[in-house]
Amino acid sequence: MAEISRILSLLLFSLLVASAYGKEKKDEPVVTYDERSMIINGSRELLFSGSVHYPRSPPEMWPDIIRKAKEGGLNLIQTYIFWNIHEPVQGQFNFEGNYDFIKFIKMIGENGLWVTLRVGPYVEAEWNLGGFPYWLKEVPNIIFRSYNEPFMQHMKQYVEMILNMVKKEKLFADQGGPIIMAQIENEYNNVQLAYRESGTKYVKWAADMAVGLYSGVPWVMCKQRDAPPTVISTCNGRQCGDTFPGPNGPGKPSLWTENWTAQYRVFGDSPSMRAAEDIAFAVTRFFARNGTLNNYYMYYGGTNFGRTSSSFVTTRYYDEAPLDEFGLKREPKFGHLRDMHRALKLCKKPLLWGKQHVQKVSKDLEITTYEKDEGKICAAFLTNNNSRIASSINFRGVDYYLPAKSVSILPDCKTVVYNTQAVVAQHSSRNFVVSEKAKAKKWEMFKEKIPTKTDLHEKSKSPKELYSFTKDTSDYAWYSTSINFDRRDLPMRSDILPVLQVASLGHALLAFVNDEFVGFGHGSNIEKSHVFTKSINLKPGENHVALLAMTVGLPNSGAFMEKRFAGPRVVTIQGLMAGTLDITNNHWGQQVGVSGENMQIYTEEGLKKVKWVPYNGTPGPVTWYKTYFDAPEGNDPVALRMISMAKGMVWVNGISIGRYWVSYLSALSKPTQEEYHVPRAFLKPKDNLLVVFEETGGNPEKIEILTVNRDTICSVITEFHPPDIMTWERKDDQFRAVVDPVKAAYLTCPDVKVVEKVEFVSFGEADGACGAFVPGKCDSTKAHKVVEQECLGKNTCTIKFDREDLLDDGKDSCPDIAKTLAIQVKCGHSKLSID
Repeated sequence: MAEISRILSLLLFSLLVASAYGKEKKDEPVVTYDERSMIINGSRELLFSGSVHYPRSPPEMWPDIIRKAKEGGLNLIQTYIFWNIHEPVQGQFNFEGNYDFIKFIKMIGENGLWVTLRVGPYVEAEWNLGGFPYWLKEVPNIIFRSYNEPFMQHMKQYVEMILNMVKKEKLFADQGGPIIMAQIENEYNNVQLAYRESGTKYVKWAADMAVGLYSGVPWVMCKQRDAPPTVISTCNGRQCGDTFPGPNGPGKPSLWTENWTAQYRVFGDSPSMRAAEDIAFAVTRFFARNGTLNNYYMYYGGTNFGRTSSSFVTTRYYDEAPLDEFGLKREPKFGHLRDMHRALKLCKKPLLWGKQHVQKVSKDLEITTYEKDEGKICAAFLTNNNSRIASSINFRGVDYYLPAKSVSILPDCKTVVYNTQAVVAQHSSRNFVVSEKAKAKKWEMFKEKIPTKTDLHEKSKSPKELYSFTKDTSDYAWYSTSINFDRRDLPMRSDILPVLQVASLGHALLAFVNDEFVGFGHGSNIEKSHVFTKSINLKPGENHVALLAMTVGLPNSGAFMEKRFAGPRVVTIQGLMAGTLDITNNHWGQQVGVSGENMQIYTEEGLKKVKWVPYNGTPGPVTWYKTYFDAPEGNDPVALRMISMAKGMVWVNGISIGRYWVSYLSALSKPTQEEYHVPRAFLKPKDNLLVVFEETGGNPEKIEILTVNRDTICSVITEFHPPDIMTWERKDDQFRAVVDPVKAAYLTCPDVKVVEKVEFVSFGEADGACGAFVPGKCDSTKAHKVVEQECLGKNTCTIKFDREDLLDDGKDSCPDIAKTLAIQVKCGHSKLSID
């Protein structure tokens, strides 16, 4: 009997566990939806999501990024799965380190957040070949993203493998895991017309395949107007609240899968911004118009380590996101969106269960209400669509001020708790500080040999196409040929030189003639092709022409990606006595990669394979440099400032931190990216190996090792700002203030730092931005003293917006000017914390 009892107990326990993980059939799915919202575990949800890509940061950074995402009000993380990093060689898989997406998803779940799994396999994402492994390109008769048997076979095999890995770890919501939604394909409407009928058939096949492999959570397709009914079509863009026509059919919620928080950069770009106020306006409009999920692409962009970025995309990715490349809060974007999430959550009940009513007051003014229980539960959104002119709107007998292009949120249809244009959250400015401890030690160099045709073992009549030659194993390929000239073939006048011309399909190249560096040429993200033209010195007898052709990432978008080409196409020498000589078919020697790369001289083992000599102070092309440095002081993030170099790659302790290109200047005559992230996880306390491969020439001795902080924090509050959003709560269907509503500036130093200096205070008018304020005509010395009294030596401080407290002797020298309180302080470690 005891044995039977024990078996029964074990059986009961097994049933309970199975039930908890969704193994038993349930009357209702764990995740479902209707036309109003996603429904999770029987509860309607407002979903605030952010894209975070696991391979764009080391695992050591994941906990902090996820914690900050939750602090920012997110309850959902979205990530792609990147096929080419997991199966770089067909049948050989890698799920280690920052490629361990299972560990990443588990960590998200452990922090109480949900996950959207974007399986792809096409991801775009400014990622090399859009996420496809290069070997897929060489499958016979394959056509990517089309109703093509070879492609569909490999796609299904890959998707099934990923889903099986996830199921094995019980990570889907119906198994008790955090994944509540999955996505197949990505923005296919952008290219669908190019494939005609095969495109239409492929869309249906992809959706049916995904749902057929796993149906425990909903599947979505983004930007897919004709998505099959088995999936939900979603919106991508910047203004989905005003542009999205709605999902593909009735009974489905409005989901915004990509709300671009900035613009990714390519080398040669000038800075581009997207204001926190603009994002907040767009998101609030979307939720006011029946939206139920907004995903920030990106919430944290991170770093394109190694060679993972697509054509011309910078190593730094979506640095303007709420969390910058280094994982630091980019204020006010982080805080302003966090406050908006809280304001919308205060409206959750009327939003998800109430009846919507929209009143167009005028061309630009609009009132949207959601009411339940005969108005006992009510939320209102007051909108001013005019992008230039502020206005007032009368709502239920009360006049409400609306700044230009803004929405005010009233969770009780009475009280403005948030306005998209009024930023109550603090601001910050990023500082790059040269490390006192991490000084580069002695620099040594190794110069690549410029190969002749006989040095290179791979031979062909003309230069091989670059993509198919390198097979994405290197950015570089050498091409070399030899030509004999008689003295009479060469120009007779000393002021006339022959000209080497190379028509290239991209992306860039270096040219050498008889070991002499001739020059560097490149295309751009818009036009990869370019024509290199430089004068050269030739001699009677044998002459050697060598080209180092290079890619700057593979394409990631557009139709027929498997049919793209790069590299030298036509090579001629002009200005000879007999005219122009076409040497394209002159027979060439070729090699994938440069020698130092092939020997891995960026590692401790590999560097022993060559002879290094002290740096001679003369910049030169195709040169390797190495040094050692100790880890910088403190715990702040680390970066390298590379402005003394030109173009190349960097390794720290054998790990590639990506491509740098500071010689490619923007229209503002500045590099697109000057600093390059070195995660602390890559560093040892002492003797870190730093190796740089410089392509065209630079001075390594001026490379700076930096720490990065956001210790400059600010606040800008006007007379029209609402109190802090934390003033309010909704409890037991009652909306109420938990503290007295007070308009104030709130400042909090990062980590355990305290305010060590008050750098700027103005009460009147001020211009500029955090880190670069400009005093206005009106000011108050008293306001400066108040800020010093309230903030110095403290981690957090509050300065009430009170005219009597902030005006000099209570007198207003500029009574006709609406007052703005602008504050800038510097944070640092207190002496107590240092001791």
